[in-house]
Amino acid sequence: MPYDFQQLWQNIISFAAEYKLLTSAVIVVLFLSLQRFTLWLIRHRSKRKGEDGRHTLNLLEQISNGCLFILLVMVWSSEIQSLAISIAAFMVAIVIAMREFIQCFLGFIYYLGAKPFRVGDWVQMNQAVGEVVEMDWAKTALLEVDPETYSYTGKHVYVPNSQLVTQSVRNLNFLRRYNLHTFSITCEPQVNPYSLLPAFIARAKAHCEFYRDVAERYKGLIERHLEVEFIHIDPTIGVGTNEMAHIVITVELFCPTAEAHDLQQKISADWMNLWHRALAELKEGREPHLIED
Repeated sequence: MPYDFQQLWQNIISFAAEYKLLTSAVIVVLFLSLQRFTLWLIRHRSKRKGEDGRHTLNLLEQISNGCLFILLVMVWSSEIQSLAISIAAFMVAIVIAMREFIQCFLGFIYYLGAKPFRVGDWVQMNQAVGEVVEMDWAKTALLEVDPETYSYTGKHVYVPNSQLVTQSVRNLNFLRRYNLHTFSITCEPQVNPYSLLPAFIARAKAHCEFYRDVAERYKGLIERHLEVEFIHIDPTIGVGTNEMAHIVITVELFCPTAEAHDLQQKISADWMNLWHRALAELKEGREPHLIED
């Protein structure tokens, strides 16, 4: 009766699958023994013929080591597959857990490439406005600036760099010296505001006259940099109403940032003086007569 080699092979495969550690040890021992014997034969033959067989020996050794590795991977394929799935799940969990940190790092890489600002610039990141005082791979530190008065609040704001790629970033560096300052004055509709405008405009211009020459130069610098003309040196004054039918006077100034708050107070005081003077004249039964002083 002929020997069933197929059955023998199946038995060997089943044994190897059941006892993988023993099978791996046998494979390593047999393979390394065969490798050493083969290398010894080649080395002996090279010496006998006086040839330099180091390249052949090295190439054969590396190929045989690769074959050994492939054999071991085949033996442990199911365990390696399970381990790979576990590692993949673990890596996904790490990525999810560290998503914000990864986004912060990508934001820092974006900053290095695009350079939207630098330390010392005024920027607006989301709702935070301030001067950039420090930046690393995780965060940007801002010295907060009050957007109404353009003065430092003394607070530090730490903004994650992820906002560099997920939110809009505005470079306000040109506002450090001059800015377009807008404010409103609201009054009861008791006096015709247009009758007060000539005197009010004259007073507003007088307050802004001391910095006009510098403002002209800075206006040219900004508009050349942005390649668009949009700045008016003289104060722009508009009259409107709100939902309560109150008079709203809107004033827009291109002025030194450090002087914006003081100019707002002076111009507001001028409007109130003109307004109350007109009210007093109306109460006396006279038409408001205002001198442009």
